[in-house]
Amino acid sequence: MRVGIARANVIRSDGERGSGTVMAVALGLVVMICMAAALMLAQAAAMAQRAATAADLAALAGADAARVLTAGDPCVVASETAARHGASLSDCAVSGGEIVDVRTQLARGTVFGTATARSRAGPPP
Repeated sequence: MRVGIARANVIRSDGERGSGTVMAVALGLVVMICMAAALMLAQAAAMAQRAATAADLAALAGADAARVLTAGDPCVVASETAARHGASLSDCAVSGGEIVDVRTQLARGTVFGTATARSRAGPPP
């Protein structure tokens, strides 16, 4: 009688053989996809921050040049400052004689596109 019981157990477990491995592989793939998405979003956020930093520094440098605290044309000084931080100046405008408005974009893009930023600087209030 023991032989019959053992055979019944083997027959029932044959249909589920390897299902744990398939579940583990599927769970591993889901975790890897979520990690890749999180890393891509983190990279995009870091690139946006770099573009914003380059725009801020370029605007400040341009405003200093507009106020004649440093030598040079405000837009040229802003462009050089942005280039030192891995960005290019896509737009520069001087208004009111001392206020500089710049737009930058990073030379390298991400999966989500190119990071851009805008900044405005002028004399203290």
